[in-house]
Amino acid sequence: MTHYWLMKSEPQECSIDDALAAPGQTVPWIGVRNYQARNFMRDGMQVGDGVLFYHSSCAEPGIVGIARVASSAKPDPTQFDAKSPYFDAKSKPAEPRWLLVDVQAFRKTRLLNLPELRAVPALADMVLLRKGNRLSITPVSDGHWQLIAQKMLR
Repeated sequence: MTHYWLMKSEPQECSIDDALAAPGQTVPWIGVRNYQARNFMRDGMQVGDGVLFYHSSCAEPGIVGIARVASSAKPDPTQFDAKSPYFDAKSKPAEPRWLLVDVQAFRKTRLLNLPELRAVPALADMVLLRKGNRLSITPVSDGHWQLIAQKMLR
């Protein structure tokens, strides 16, 4: 059974254009440092699951593309690199704390920003739109995925 996810990336870190230009249109989703988001990758994500690619921490945040999960969860090597902003001195190679999945981008879409998403009553309970939500990875229901796909592909 396919599941759906929304994955946030700062465009200066990895944009939808960067993902589309990468070999195989695939990028490792590095730098996740939240346990709940890590657990979604470890316990919930399956190869082939749908991904809404979301630009965050930018002038106009929003959904900008469609992708898929392209690998199972594996250790994020940036946690062991002392020069990386994602370095974690407490994480050990034998017991890594942080994981990543590879994400394969399919297409860039028009920007679907937060005000437009909030204007759709059927999306009111979407995790992304909940007050206080700041997770970089959130599940997306099948119904929400279908509504958003229709809006993005117009």
